[in-house]
Amino acid sequence: MEKILTKQEIEALLAAVFEGQIEPEKELAKTEGTVHAYDLFNSEAKGNIPNLDIIYDGFIRYQRGTLSNRLGRIVEIKKMGAGSYKFDDFIQTLPSPVCMAIYKADPLKGAALIAFDSTLVFTIVDCILGGTGTSAVPSMNRMFTSIELKLVSKIVKDALVDLEKAWAPLYATKMSLLRMEMNPRLVNIVPPEYQVVTMEMQIQIDEIVGKMVFAVPYMTIEPIREKLKSGTQFDMMAIDPQWSYRLSKELLEAPLDVSVEVGGAVISLNDLLNLAPGDTIMLDTPCTSDLRVKVGGVDKFSGTPGLRHGNKAIRIATIIGKGREQ
Repeated sequence: MEKILTKQEIEALLAAVFEGQIEPEKELAKTEGTVHAYDLFNSEAKGNIPNLDIIYDGFIRYQRGTLSNRLGRIVEIKKMGAGSYKFDDFIQTLPSPVCMAIYKADPLKGAALIAFDSTLVFTIVDCILGGTGTSAVPSMNRMFTSIELKLVSKIVKDALVDLEKAWAPLYATKMSLLRMEMNPRLVNIVPPEYQVVTMEMQIQIDEIVGKMVFAVPYMTIEPIREKLKSGTQFDMMAIDPQWSYRLSKELLEAPLDVSVEVGGAVISLNDLLNLAPGDTIMLDTPCTSDLRVKVGGVDKFSGTPGLRHGNKAIRIATIIGKGREQ
């Protein structure tokens, strides 16, 4: 609550000013703030983008299966860590040689890139061409051929499809590959002083370990930053894409007790004890009526009795309790 001066305090303040005990200019100067340096390019992006790592978690779950199927090898992917750099500083951190894929995420503005180290590139190429992948890295680092870049671009396109799926629960995007590049000097997705947010991943193909790095300009993510900060639900990304398939497959193999109740009869205990082979028990259900089919002791179907290939059988006619929980 703002403090209000009393009448006596105001009179004392005016008297001090008139007598020269207080100089207003000096008192006002004491309250003025000092000058602070403010970096327009760097200040907002010092911290990591909230919840962005959850999107990459979803990407890893999709990409693990996609890359394993493409290469015919066991592939493991894990995050190594996120970072924030000026674009020029990020370029300096890339190994040499490096394979870079420039892509666009419509409708977000700007372009982003994925960088692969030479170990990962040579291993991917060797596996695609039918090699073992265990001795794919040349003894001396060399630039990649156009054929190698073409093969890696197929992997990049698969990765962009998986990246679209990972982004879908938060923001619908269309990922498209713009070009492949080897020379960092020719990559200018943003000016050198602009900020980029990175995520480094380690990819293990059998025994070979390589690195893949995502770099997304801060200006690209900024329009949806509030959606990330607001804690948007990521339920779809939290689900393993193979989980429902495996669950359905296991359920189909689960054993169930199925029984058909053909009718009932009331007899005395004496008649029951005196039953002999060939005796007939008259049931209270006509042979033409529908019978109840129980699954796990619960009524699920009704059908008509009959014979099939000499065996007693039942033809399912209706589903009991369809549309409500049973």
